[in-house]
Amino acid sequence: MISSIGNIIKSKVIDLQSQLIYRGELLKHAGKVPVLKDSDRKIVDALNTEGVYVTSLEELKISSTSTLLKTAHNYLSEMLSVNHSEKTERLPQIYTMTDLSEFSQWAQEKKLLSIIENYIGLPVAFHGVHLRKDFPNENQFGTLLWHKDSEDRRIVKIIVYLSDVEDRHGPFEYIPLSLTSLPNLNYYRIYYKLWRSGYIGINDEQLQDIIPKKYWKSCPGPAGTVIFVDPRRALHHGTLRTQDRSALFFVYTANPPQRPELCTQYWDETFARPEVLCKA
Repeated sequence: MISSIGNIIKSKVIDLQSQLIYRGELLKHAGKVPVLKDSDRKIVDALNTEGVYVTSLEELKISSTSTLLKTAHNYLSEMLSVNHSEKTERLPQIYTMTDLSEFSQWAQEKKLLSIIENYIGLPVAFHGVHLRKDFPNENQFGTLLWHKDSEDRRIVKIIVYLSDVEDRHGPFEYIPLSLTSLPNLNYYRIYYKLWRSGYIGINDEQLQDIIPKKYWKSCPGPAGTVIFVDPRRALHHGTLRTQDRSALFFVYTANPPQRPELCTQYWDETFARPEVLCKA
């Protein structure tokens, strides 16, 4: 018992020290973040207040976008067709595209890195990009459950829809920060439920006991819709779908992140590489 209490105290002290160091690094870097245009500043402000900002490739006006889309659709068309007819839980197909210049060049455009650095407040690390196809599912599991990511204190994911996404395709959905951040009591109620789940996630029914469905924010949109989200702060999930959804997911944290061991999936062998897309 005494040993257990001692370990808890030691862990709290380490967490406090880490937080103080983090705050100090933020202060030191505050004067070094790039200056933004007003249109880009809106993205940072929304991430701070809402946790999410929805825009489009057309509005972002990034020069390498056409190359990105052409290459993404080429690989998407080569993805293996999968027979899920007998499965109740249909896992997504995820391919790691980080090593391909068409993806990494777009991801590291100065405009995007400047926006993300302003939000994170520290030098930025781009970890990688996944090309992802999600399939119809009737039951919540995996990323269909409401959850939060944990690679860093602040994370930015950029989601790019490669096809039109309506309700039947399972759009990204989130809860605004105003309903889940301190000092709101919902913060503790949600974390308790996440803790009870082993931080795997909670289903719609469990969340509705805390936050009524009318406050949930769905993000449907045409192909080319872009979603900036901090998945560490914003409670989020992919909704149940009856038709496929295809998208790109770009991932950024501070450099270095708080938990680098959770970032390796964006560049290691966790998911298939492009060279296997055409193999039967």
